[in-house]
Amino acid sequence: MVPFGELKRNYLACQTDIDIAVARVSKSGWYLFGEEQENLENNFAQYCQTKYGIGVASGTDAVQIALSACRVGKGDDVLTTSNTCVPTIVGIEATGAKCIFVDIDPRTYTIDPDLIESRITPQTRAIVVVHLYGQCADMDPILEIARKNELIVVEDCAQAHGATYKGQKAGSLGDVAAFSFYPSKNLGAFGDAGMVITSDSDIACQAKKMRNYGQDGKYNHIIRGTNSRLDEIQAAVLNAKLRFLDSWNGRRQQVAKRYIEGLKNHSLELPYETEYGKHVWHLFVIRVPNRDEFRSDLVSKGVQTGVHYPSPVHLQPAYTEYEAQKKYLTITGQQAGHLVSLPIFPELTDDEINHVIKSVRLV
Repeated sequence: MVPFGELKRNYLACQTDIDIAVARVSKSGWYLFGEEQENLENNFAQYCQTKYGIGVASGTDAVQIALSACRVGKGDDVLTTSNTCVPTIVGIEATGAKCIFVDIDPRTYTIDPDLIESRITPQTRAIVVVHLYGQCADMDPILEIARKNELIVVEDCAQAHGATYKGQKAGSLGDVAAFSFYPSKNLGAFGDAGMVITSDSDIACQAKKMRNYGQDGKYNHIIRGTNSRLDEIQAAVLNAKLRFLDSWNGRRQQVAKRYIEGLKNHSLELPYETEYGKHVWHLFVIRVPNRDEFRSDLVSKGVQTGVHYPSPVHLQPAYTEYEAQKKYLTITGQQAGHLVSLPIFPELTDDEINHVIKSVRLV
């Protein structure tokens, strides 16, 4: 069976580096707010072409803290997409703000810039732009709209580690960005972890306070914050893996190219890669007429697949208050039942790639 993902292979690819890093932390006796975290914050911010990194406990927390550090909160509206993983919405709502959904581009499945202004309300304070599947949204028109309407732009980069837009790294384009280091991400920890990055010193200062109970010094609470700390072991693991990120992304690009070449004459719809950016292929998402039958046939041929996502957020049982927005989300609704993710990760072998291509062509 070709697995959809296999994290053990990723560990084995850099086992020595990780084992040394974890042992170093274990022996240090210092497990929070130490050198490992500081090094990761500096290294990852620099990698993303920004000035400041603020380590937090998860990508969800990163979205919340990024918005809160920009003074977004109760009574505010935040524009985003419904074709995303629920943690984006959880992070927004944790600030007290409400989501206003914008429909997506039918090719990239990211937010459609042409539809943003029609969804701005008097209460709109921010746009959370989800860079989806490893590819950046079209940022220039989004930033222009934001400037015109005095809106904060938060990049949700949970699937875009190393992606670029016109030569700039994902996370360096808006006012602030949120990253997840969930284990299956292009850069993944050994558990939950996240980071807020920005080049704005005020946002960085606010975010640092917010992640640690609003303190600017021990027991001196300046603002109301939360507990969202990136521990030293996760930071050490991520630091050890960071130097491999570009090569891992390069292998993902090789796999994607093989898929595109091998499946280009098939009836399915292949992913669209924009000319303005570098795709890092966190996911390889195709569109098929009958998703359940397609996936079942592939399993019978020894290929696991995923679905990202089975249902948009506004149609999820927990979010019925957003269902009324479906009239604005035509493309989101049309694609929801047809997307399938093929296996793509750096350690996928050439034989496995060939087997996936052969199996898909037989479906």
